[in-house]
Amino acid sequence: MSGSLLQDGKIYLGTSVKPEYLDLKLANRHGLITGATGTGKTVSLQVLAEGFSKAGVPVFAADIKGDLSGIAKAGTLKDFIVKRNEKIGFKGYQNSAYPTVFWDVFGEQGHPVRATVADMGPLLLSRLMELNEVQEGVLNIVFRVAADEVAAGHKEYLLLDLKDLRSALNSIGERSKELSNQYGNIAPASVGAIQRRLLVLEEQGADKFFGEPALNIEDLMRVSMDGRGIVNLLTADKLMQSPRLYSTFLLWLLTTLWQHLPEVGDQPKPKLVFFFDEAHLLFDEAPKALLQRIEQIARLIRSKGVGVYFITQNPLDVPDTVSSQLGNRVQHQLRAFTPKERKSVRAAAETFRPNPDIDTERAILELGIGEALVSTLENKGEPSMVQRTLIRPPEGQIGPLTPEERATLMQRSPVSGKYDHTVDRESAHELLSKRAAVLARKEEELKAEAEAGGGWGEELGKSVFGRGPRGGKSMAEQAASYATKSIMRRMIGQIVNAALKGFRLR
Repeated sequence: MSGSLLQDGKIYLGTSVKPEYLDLKLANRHGLITGATGTGKTVSLQVLAEGFSKAGVPVFAADIKGDLSGIAKAGTLKDFIVKRNEKIGFKGYQNSAYPTVFWDVFGEQGHPVRATVADMGPLLLSRLMELNEVQEGVLNIVFRVAADEVAAGHKEYLLLDLKDLRSALNSIGERSKELSNQYGNIAPASVGAIQRRLLVLEEQGADKFFGEPALNIEDLMRVSMDGRGIVNLLTADKLMQSPRLYSTFLLWLLTTLWQHLPEVGDQPKPKLVFFFDEAHLLFDEAPKALLQRIEQIARLIRSKGVGVYFITQNPLDVPDTVSSQLGNRVQHQLRAFTPKERKSVRAAAETFRPNPDIDTERAILELGIGEALVSTLENKGEPSMVQRTLIRPPEGQIGPLTPEERATLMQRSPVSGKYDHTVDRESAHELLSKRAAVLARKEEELKAEAEAGGGWGEELGKSVFGRGPRGGKSMAEQAASYATKSIMRRMIGQIVNAALKGFRLR
């Protein structure tokens, strides 16, 4: 029997032949929640999120359908909840709202969340734009050139938003011959292809994600005044219409946590728990370099005190190299109508430590709604024997908040006003545009002066020094070349015209 949601540093999950717990000191060893649609995965996620919050652990979760938002409001003691609590012997149940902050890439149903183009980096941007190997190589060159220019004090290549990236692409494309010896070939066709992919990103609304103020990850690790961890919910119903943007954003966030948090080793509880819903989108058609990055993060981020929990329909959606690192598992019902599905069920059963009293493969097909096979890490980190478990009811509301309730909570949010307005400071787009305008104006002035010189001598100058800038040079090179040639033409014109004038006087 269980009398409390938290007991001896453990989160109560539900009851099998005994109460089932998740040990907080082993919660950063990651986890997996799987099951077919409608079998109770979202409720299991909410149960875990409530437990972590009550233990003072901040939570980040993507809210795909809006159902998780109910965690911010106390639930109602309905008949089925009373019966479930009686059946599992949960006497410490009480309806409760949990401190919640809403985020939204599009800034519509939550506070805007942004990253700079430079922070996203070429690997994730290439994934986002579905670039081929050659195009990805060009994008890497653009980022390298931009980083070197900024390090040298040239803010013209500061990459903050998509406008900056487009302007930098144009500028570096114009300088391709100058840069090729140091950085490699910059094919104009690849530059054009990347520009077209940027347009597609903007049509998908990705331009709202790139810019400033960029998200400070410390704002995801807040604790409320009463000591509970803040539950950060990313509104993802609209974001899911662009699956590649959704998965790349969450991977960027994990990467940022991994790169910026200090090493802490084993702790009594995690510093943050990260729930990655619809996890299969992260791995679908992912190139080798990206899969290696994901595996690396999953292996190393636990030493930063972060636990990552993947939620997906089938455990086979997660590659073996990542799945082997997921120690805490909650398996809801799977359906098997085809040979491939039956093979998936068999594979899911084999991921658990066997229990001689349970036919695991058969149990996966027979589980009811709100029932799951549970195995968590215990003692020194070994998995417990799998148990058929009735999951406890959430203390928060089951189901979404109303738009009015969400808006009220956003007004009271601890980050209200911090990210709500975009800051568009001078960066690559503005500075490169100004420089191009100055060069164009100087070129027009030189042309006007050259035309004013006129006469037979001017034409002779043109025949000797050429008629102006040629293609294949950068704008700065063209302007300098044109200025030199224009001055020489004018000098010859003046000399010849003076000579002719003296000849006429004689």
